[in-house]
Amino acid sequence: MIYKAIVFLPAIGALIAGLLGRVLGPRPCEIITTSFVGAAAVLSWVAFWQVGIGGETLRVPVLRWVTSGELDVSWALRIDTLTAVMLVVVNTVSALVHLYSIGYMHEDDSRQRFFAYLSMFTFAMLALVTSDNFLQLFFGWEGVGLASYLLIGFWYLKPEANAAAIKAFVVNRVGDFGFALGIFGIFAVFGTIGFDAVFRAAPGVAGKPMEFLGHQWDTLTVLCLLLFMGAMGKSAQFLLHTWLPDAMEGPTPVSALIHAATMVTAGVFMVARLSPLFELAPVALQVVTLVGAVTAFFAATVGLVQNDIKRVVAYSTCSQLGYMFVACGVGAYAAGIFHLFTHAFFKALLFLGSGSVIHAMHHEQDMRKMGGLARKIRFTYVTMLIGTLSLTGVGIPHLGGFAGFHSKDAIIEAAFAAHTPNDYAFWLLVVAAFMTAFYSWRLIFMTFHGTTRADRHTYEHAHESPFVMLVVLAALALGSVVAGFAFQHYFIGEAYKEFWGKALFEGAHNHILHTLHEVPDWVGWAPTLAMLGGFALSYLFYIAAPSLPAITARAFRPIYLFLLNKWYFDELYDWLFVRPAFWIGRLLWKRGDGTIIDGLGPDGIANRVLWTTGRVVKLQTGYVYHYAFAMLIGVALIVTAFMFAGSWR
Repeated sequence: MIYKAIVFLPAIGALIAGLLGRVLGPRPCEIITTSFVGAAAVLSWVAFWQVGIGGETLRVPVLRWVTSGELDVSWALRIDTLTAVMLVVVNTVSALVHLYSIGYMHEDDSRQRFFAYLSMFTFAMLALVTSDNFLQLFFGWEGVGLASYLLIGFWYLKPEANAAAIKAFVVNRVGDFGFALGIFGIFAVFGTIGFDAVFRAAPGVAGKPMEFLGHQWDTLTVLCLLLFMGAMGKSAQFLLHTWLPDAMEGPTPVSALIHAATMVTAGVFMVARLSPLFELAPVALQVVTLVGAVTAFFAATVGLVQNDIKRVVAYSTCSQLGYMFVACGVGAYAAGIFHLFTHAFFKALLFLGSGSVIHAMHHEQDMRKMGGLARKIRFTYVTMLIGTLSLTGVGIPHLGGFAGFHSKDAIIEAAFAAHTPNDYAFWLLVVAAFMTAFYSWRLIFMTFHGTTRADRHTYEHAHESPFVMLVVLAALALGSVVAGFAFQHYFIGEAYKEFWGKALFEGAHNHILHTLHEVPDWVGWAPTLAMLGGFALSYLFYIAAPSLPAITARAFRPIYLFLLNKWYFDELYDWLFVRPAFWIGRLLWKRGDGTIIDGLGPDGIANRVLWTTGRVVKLQTGYVYHYAFAMLIGVALIVTAFMFAGSWR
């Protein structure tokens, strides 16, 4: 019963706030939804300790769902260690975001709708992580997509918010097209979409070919790549990443929920959950590694020059997701989930801390108009500092550090131990760690240090956020400090096997979690040195010599503009896809529908009938002599016809 309560309490809260919000009013809706998600979070921690230590996989039936021919699907909750970890992440962060939103959204008149959307988002993600089959997974997958559309476009009177919501929805549909094909392929190959049945049959399919797009391919490779296409869209990986930064148009709590605990982590969870398939498709794992490493590097380069405080954190999320996929790609699934776990705390902290800054600055988000805020919002500054220390991976190798230090360094060591060609994954992640430190400290220095660049009125009235928001920042700051050290032993340490049980699958030749602890010492120190280098360069640019950024931007203007415009992907996609789509749509509308179909069809026939009848009715004048004249003309025509007919004979 506890597991059903964890999943369905947020759904009940969403229904109450959504259907009865106008009757109950804002405050009861806030209390109800926050209380229900908070209760689910407490129960999630109980489930974590019950299931976590070597717990067997539990299957909790809910209802008979779909029966059609050979397809027989029931809704059941799959409870194992991986599920327990995700339940903790989703519900804990969601509960804190709900609580934070009470203070952040207190001036909004549509709070009932906002909290209903938040709880619906939470329920969809819980349905996803507890799925026991591919259809249930797809239900949660599309549910978070719908909820993200509603939340990103929550302020629907803003054209930018509507455009961002549509962009997120459309880009995710591209990935979900491949994801749906993958699920269809799973059913076609295995005759079932239940996880356990597919996992048991997968070894028998390994190495067998299938026809796809007119060629013979390895079956599991095709299926895994199609499924990973969905993960690329949902987790904003390279080429399908363009929706993520624009998602900042939604309220800041939405950004924290999407980027820290729910939608963007769904792809990482999916690859980990389907590890029994991916382990049998090494080519697919190589693609996962490549895409993850390129994403980590790409997003970090763009984050270097962003000026919107939320966009900097958004590109950081994109980059960190790349780390998680690299871990899964090299077979270190537990390390990837470990980083997902720690990332939830420090990334939610950075987003909500940014929201506190925006709240203090009267909705200003441009860091170029900030500075000197450490004296005005000291508590927010300290918590943002803790989040930055965790994100950049501050710590001492072989001893310990902040949460991000333990998980991110483990992934970098695993990337080296995997020995990708020329160790490209390792080096891309190390360079990304350097850039992460640079742009993270750039955010801190530009926002909180130096002389303020805000207008006098805004700066003088800058104030700390309400207590309900600061409590949430304090809780997340605590998690950002201790989550790595406290749980490292279970995720990637000596208790790894006992903790995970059968929740994650490793092939017979997968010893990556053992070999990552045996890498040379310089590999362990590489991310720390990269972090220190990024901090030093950022301090030089924004504290010691503040004129350097402008000088550097002018000296390397093409590169600066290239990064500022996000590698011109938006412009490229606009030229390749958006404009041709609009041209084709306009052609079909104006020429196809308007000119051809309407012109020859309804409009054409109607116009001819009107034209003809308009002239025929003019013959009906009502004068007798007109009718007599018409009769004489008729008689003359008949006589003439008979005369010519006789001569022809």
